Amino acid sequence: MVLLDRIYTKSGDKGKTSLGNGQRVLKSDPRLHTIGEIDELNASLGLACLFATDGMMAILLQKIQNDLFDLGADLCMPETKTIQITKDYITRLEHLIDNYNKNLEPLKSFVLPGGTTLASHLHVSRTICRRAERSLVALMQEDNLNPYLLSYINRLSDLLFVLARFANQGNDILWEPQKWKMT
Repeated sequence: MVLLDRIYTKSGDKGKTSLGNGQRVLKSDPRLHTIGEIDELNASLGLACLFATDGMMAILLQKIQNDLFDLGADLCMPETKTIQITKDYITRLEHLIDNYNKNLEPLKSFVLPGGTTLASHLHVSRTICRRAERSLVALMQEDNLNPYLLSYINRLSDLLFVLARFANQGNDILWEPQKWKMT
């Protein structure tokens, strides 16, 4: 990794940037769009960490942030095998989902995003994750990508939902159909 003396390089001033393999692409490229959404998801998890009063939750969220950097590296290095999301990443998420979900009440209604501050931030992260997933699906239609990327993002959105419910400590805000009746 090359460290620069300054943060700006001016190499992107004409709307192009370099992927990790040196290939120059437009900043509007679908791959860059997806990488940007993964970055946004990562930043939203950083914000959620501020409200994780349980130290274990903060550590978990930071581990997920590291995973997202691995995923971003996977995306920015087309056709290389340097860092890749593997089945182990997905299995880890599945174990976390099962572990956190086992103590939650079964759902009898849809959950509205909200509740505690942490839960609210996790719900926002979940929706960003779903948007990143849609971009990833579109990119996979154009490019040959590691198939575990999509499984990871899909599982991560499930985990974020379960973590939001966990953060609400059994006080989820449930959807009440037609709560307002207009006359």
